[in-house]
Amino acid sequence: MARDLIRDIALATALAGLAGCGLQPMYAGGGDASVARNLAAVEVPAIPGRGGWLMRNALNDRLSVAGAETPRYRLDVRLDDSLEALGVLSDDTISRERRILRARYQLVDVSSGEILLDATSGSDAGIDVVSSEYATIAAEQTALENLARDLADRIVRRVALTLRESEVE
Repeated sequence: MARDLIRDIALATALAGLAGCGLQPMYAGGGDASVARNLAAVEVPAIPGRGGWLMRNALNDRLSVAGAETPRYRLDVRLDDSLEALGVLSDDTISRERRILRARYQLVDVSSGEILLDATSGSDAGIDVVSSEYATIAAEQTALENLARDLADRIVRRVALTLRESEVE
């Protein structure tokens, strides 16, 4: 009983502290929020390669491109996708790989050509190399799909923060 009272007091104190810190939800207002409208105005040009195709689709899914009339911003993305051997057995066969996907991206204001954001982000995944070549290739492709989604989330979050900050200024 005393634990419950202490927990309730701690929770009330934490909530009171949050109310005074000026914390505001980024997407307050749903699809009509200024951040959501700005994200819908971001165009993503084609990105070369299979990883680029996956990345562009993941970005467009998160940016809600269908809602944009004319793009005000362009998100230029360059990918570096690599596989490296991690585990090498005594007979020189590879037992583990690491897939690394890195993105260099720039958010450009289309009307002025000003670069609003120039950043990099990356992610990697470990892959077990098994006796079935098909299973290994499938694992490598699944890793690429997962990494593209992860990076798209990171990029969109950073773009949203940048667009929100540029509104305040």
